[in-house]
Amino acid sequence: MSDSSTDRSRGGLPEAFLRAGTSSFVELAASVAPDVLPTSRTTGGSSTSLADLTPHATTIVAATFPGGVVMAGDRRATMSNMIAQRDIEKVFPADEFSLVGIAGAAGLAVEMVGLFQVELEHYEKIEGASLSLVGKANRLATMIRGNLPLAMQGLAVVPLFAGWDEAAEMGRIFSYDAAGGRYEEHSFFSVGSGSIFARGALKKLYAPDLAVADTTMAVLQALYDAADDDSATGGPDMARRIFPVVMIAGPDGVQRVGDDQVGAMVDRLVAARRVRPDGPEARVV
Repeated sequence: MSDSSTDRSRGGLPEAFLRAGTSSFVELAASVAPDVLPTSRTTGGSSTSLADLTPHATTIVAATFPGGVVMAGDRRATMSNMIAQRDIEKVFPADEFSLVGIAGAAGLAVEMVGLFQVELEHYEKIEGASLSLVGKANRLATMIRGNLPLAMQGLAVVPLFAGWDEAAEMGRIFSYDAAGGRYEEHSFFSVGSGSIFARGALKKLYAPDLAVADTTMAVLQALYDAADDDSATGGPDMARRIFPVVMIAGPDGVQRVGDDQVGAMVDRLVAARRVRPDGPEARVV
């Protein structure tokens, strides 16, 4: 029987797809079809800076509260000194209880998020159980590490990962470097070109006992401050009604805050900034 006839008898799937193997989809794809992985691509050794030719996405902010974690991202993608897109989405559900936000080379980052989602789903189907939150964070670190050759040429992907830890019953945040180093952050963190300004804002606004609505407003304030000082971070577009994407992970799973609700919060934020442009005062203990 020919190879093509054998494949048809298996429903069109090559034998490699039907063997019991690894619970990692990335490892499976690398062994049977490595060309489908975004990290397998080469750049041709161009002397032109790839960072100037590729849309980049920033800024992502996450903060924990007693019932989980909030993550928000602005909507701007830039290419050199140009605005490449005004309404890009940078925050995604990784699975039922976790979130991932992208910063860095936008197209490559979106592909990596999709691959990460498949990776987690594949593991659950093969093993019959979900990875722990730390296990998910480690899988993402491995994927980022595989992108190091492209990162060295300007196509870095530096996501922010967060979610609800069912065992610890708390929200947790993990950051990464371009080489795949994984670091657990406490209380709040941000990544992207405006991250230093966002973290500075959260230092005065954040408190560990904030309710979810107040935590959400704090991350929106942080993104507003990032956009105020970083040209690559987009502020709320009041004319087009384009607002940050906000998602929450908690014991009931991942939920996206509705655009109408975010818009109402941004309206209150902007109205307050007309009175006090530098933002609210820090709480004095």
